[in-house]
Amino acid sequence: MEAKAHARYIRISPRKVQIVCDQIRGKSVEQATAILMNTPKAASEPLIKLLKSAAANAENNHQMDPENLYVAETFANPGPIIKRVMPRAQGRAYRINKRTSHITIVVKER
Repeated sequence: MEAKAHARYIRISPRKVQIVCDQIRGKSVEQATAILMNTPKAASEPLIKLLKSAAANAENNHQMDPENLYVAETFANPGPIIKRVMPRAQGRAYRINKRTSHITIVVKER
């Protein structure tokens, strides 16, 4: 039995989110929450919210014991890229890619 939570269109690069995802994969929910609270990365804030949501889904929708939950899977896939233009010297224009992420957390019971 597993419970999932998705966060879509998060305005942070998936490459940056994956660094934080790797830190919590395989840990218990309490331990993962503690790691995220003390990680000074921008991705840790949406991941805390998502982890709480996945734990709540497990408890309320699948009647799992919240004490025995662990992070089975966590990954960040690229979402749509918002393209912007930065004016440069001599009439040129450089492209700025503002990347988005679709983040998924799966919790299971031990």
